[in-house]
Amino acid sequence: MKDTTQIFGIRTVIEAIDAGKTIDKIFIQKGLQGNLIDELRDKIRENEIQAAVVPVEKLNRFTKKNHQGVIASLSPVDFHSLEDLVLSVTESGETPLFLLLDQLSDVRNLGAIIRTAACTGVHGIIIPKKGSAPITADTVKTSAGAIFKVPIVKVDHIKDAMFYLQGSGIQVVAATEKTEKTLYECDLSIPTAIIMGSEEKGVSASVLKLVDQKLQLPMSGSIGSLNVSVACGAFLYECIRQRRYSDS
Repeated sequence: MKDTTQIFGIRTVIEAIDAGKTIDKIFIQKGLQGNLIDELRDKIRENEIQAAVVPVEKLNRFTKKNHQGVIASLSPVDFHSLEDLVLSVTESGETPLFLLLDQLSDVRNLGAIIRTAACTGVHGIIIPKKGSAPITADTVKTSAGAIFKVPIVKVDHIKDAMFYLQGSGIQVVAATEKTEKTLYECDLSIPTAIIMGSEEKGVSASVLKLVDQKLQLPMSGSIGSLNVSVACGAFLYECIRQRRYSDS
């Protein structure tokens, strides 16, 4: 929290929401009551903003300023519309390449993935509004500024984004160990969206049921899996290889 842009006070946070500011999370003091805090809670629900009720001691650790029981962390980036982004890419004549991140929780992994995505021409990264790593100053730093170059989309549900991409003629593939088919057996030269799963559980089972193809990286030795950002890099560079060099 200390590395993010913070705003304090109930009225200030309400005004930020009304102004359309992108808020990652709101922290509310436990036991806080009154008409104004009720108004804030209504706006949090209406705008589906992540919020947590915490002891006043935690708020006091965040800042020594008069926070009035409410602190919000603002996202350092603005988010894009999935529909507008997909339309823009398809109309550009380029072959679409998207990333979907299913419940990725580590901000540094997110930053590393964004950096690799910028280097490999990814057109957009799609993350869920809930359950995903927040975009913090650590994310920005780890991305080496790439976060300002790759469009980020937040969606209510990853599954809805998958349906939209598939309906737009984009195949959706998942990186998973739960398959025998390797990354190198799939045609990634066509419009593609790659799903990478969480550090702990991988791509969720309900999402795996809906993908067009499940793909694994061949592994040797006793280590069963790669760090998600490393695995993502392997997938993206195989896309580059197929798209640039397969006909040469």
